[in-house]
Amino acid sequence: MTRWLLPEGISDVLPDEARRVEELRRALLDLYASYGYQLVIPPLIEYLDSLLTGTGRDLDLRTFKLVDQLSGRQLGLRADITPQTARIDAHILNRKGVVRLCYAGSVLHTRPAHPLATRQPIQVGAELYGHDGPAADAEVQELAVASLRRAGVARVWLDLGHTGIVRALLADAPAAVAEDILEALAAKDVPALREAAARAAPATAAAVLALTRLHGDAGVIDEARRILPPTRPIARALDDLARLADASRADAVSVDLADLHGYRYYTGVNFAAYEPRVSGALLRGGRYDDIGRAFGRARPATGFSVDLRDLARLSQGAAYAAILAPADGDRELAQAIDELRARGEVVVRQLGANEPAPEGVDRVLRKVDGRWQVVALD
Repeated sequence: MTRWLLPEGISDVLPDEARRVEELRRALLDLYASYGYQLVIPPLIEYLDSLLTGTGRDLDLRTFKLVDQLSGRQLGLRADITPQTARIDAHILNRKGVVRLCYAGSVLHTRPAHPLATRQPIQVGAELYGHDGPAADAEVQELAVASLRRAGVARVWLDLGHTGIVRALLADAPAAVAEDILEALAAKDVPALREAAARAAPATAAAVLALTRLHGDAGVIDEARRILPPTRPIARALDDLARLADASRADAVSVDLADLHGYRYYTGVNFAAYEPRVSGALLRGGRYDDIGRAFGRARPATGFSVDLRDLARLSQGAAYAAILAPADGDRELAQAIDELRARGEVVVRQLGANEPAPEGVDRVLRKVDGRWQVVALD
């Protein structure tokens, strides 16, 4: 085997893509800062029992594990930065009231999320802690849409769901029956769902089966009010969805009440953004309350994350262009180079008189009429 081959699902980020990724990282972190989100940089690796605490348990199979030679304890390479951010909020910062945090960094997955996905995404996201009302969900969703706009996504389509509806319907069902229903719903296997639901109460069975039809535009919410049991938890969940759909700044909003993605992670409203050129969801987010309980401080929480490499593939970005400066010159040449770089130009200085122009150079510094000037490259 060729020794320089990389593992499956792992790849280098080459200059053009790396430039777009970095431009997006800076733009998105500046966007989050303008909303009051403060940057944190959690470690790439930490003790496994901390990394997989609470909602992080869902990441167990996706997390690379190794043994720390200093302590003998098991370590994990993070597969998601969100649980780490929750640990920082609950255990390190320990602030009262609302806390807004953001992050950007690489994560590593044992398996790709889908056949075309990388196993080393570059994750950027924002998390809001300490507020359990719809205003927090609306802010996070607004920021998620703004992230895609900033990345140049022309048409933003959001799909909304709410795990509280299924939880309410299955609250009184036997555990084994509830598990079979959840498995069938997640697989969208209607025959298996009918078989599992037949073991539940008739009202529960009818409502669970109705979920498979409750997907489409925002009108699904009104249809759900007519079909589903009028319990307080379900009514509250539908009210939350209606507010978010009405306040959304996306170009299109759909609702899917049978979508169980992240069911064991999200505790309320959840959303995903889609773009035809990306397999699967481009961005995911939602409410995951009490994530800090395992760290000694239960906190309401809502947030989202997106892979910068997915965004970079959708973003054209500015074309790379540089100015070539000669190897030898006078003091005025050095001053001209400094001024150009201060204005944001890329200036590449030759290391030798006969050095060819690097790729991307389209202009050159030449002395014209006694002054150093930028002219088009011959």
